[in-house]
Amino acid sequence: MQETNAPQYIEEDEIDLRELFSTIWESKFTIAVFALLITSFALLYALKKPNVYTSSTVLILKENSKPSIGGGAAAMAAMAGISLGGGGGGIDIAGLFKNLLSDYSFNKNIIEKHKIDNMLSIEKIEKNFIFAADKREVYNFFKSNSKEEIDKEEIVFETYKQLKNILSTSTDKESGAITLSAKFEDRFVTKKLLEIYLKEMSDYIKILDLKEIDEQVAYYEKELYGSKNIDLKSNINELLSTLVKKKVLSQAGEFYMVKQLTKPQVAYVKDKAGPKRALIIIVAFITSIILGIFFIFFREFIKNSDERDSELSF
Repeated sequence: MQETNAPQYIEEDEIDLRELFSTIWESKFTIAVFALLITSFALLYALKKPNVYTSSTVLILKENSKPSIGGGAAAMAAMAGISLGGGGGGIDIAGLFKNLLSDYSFNKNIIEKHKIDNMLSIEKIEKNFIFAADKREVYNFFKSNSKEEIDKEEIVFETYKQLKNILSTSTDKESGAITLSAKFEDRFVTKKLLEIYLKEMSDYIKILDLKEIDEQVAYYEKELYGSKNIDLKSNINELLSTLVKKKVLSQAGEFYMVKQLTKPQVAYVKDKAGPKRALIIIVAFITSIILGIFFIFFREFIKNSDERDSELSF
């Protein structure tokens, strides 16, 4: 007699939505308390944070007229890799600004020269902090009073890291305008930092560029005196004249190669850039609800696992 195998059914766990909602509803007070607790902490954090303000300056490249030179001198300049255009020629000023803001050695010199570590210290700037509904007492309650002794090099490095979050630069692709911005809790410091960095970066680029021009002038003067070819001397003289003109034109104005379209201003007290307190509280509330529900399900899972283990033991 042939033995028939009866179909075997595998018992699978199925998600019962009604049971899930029932579990959530039964634990609604636990979830509500958890959400209230997290949202309250988020509210205190939002009140603790002072307003952040932005100051910026818009720069445009100088449009000095390009000195005209003859074909022979132009060919020599091209072969030597020399740009003879006015206003710094083909130099990417925006790129240089961005690189300088990220360069530690450059920032270190400015920090030490202008004592920016003192300028950004809490003791100096907290008197200018502005809070939501003037909740300074919340800030004072959570403020740390510990003063750890750290060496000067570490102070400079920490200030450098802080400046990287404060200062930024961007370029408008259509107009070519460069925007240098500072974002910080003290609206007076933002303006001061922009003035310092714009001047220092302009002077730094100026020194490098003029040093290169001086080296080129010295080299061509040496070649001029050593050459006996009349045509070559004429071309070198024209090239030297153009380099000197470029040097003079480039130095005209307050800043090297750029001029200010708008100057940095102290931000209006109500024109804050952050923090987004309402968003912080909303995100904290939604996150706390999700975490509360996850905790309830995890608790139920542990409870059901224990019950199944108890049944199997009998």
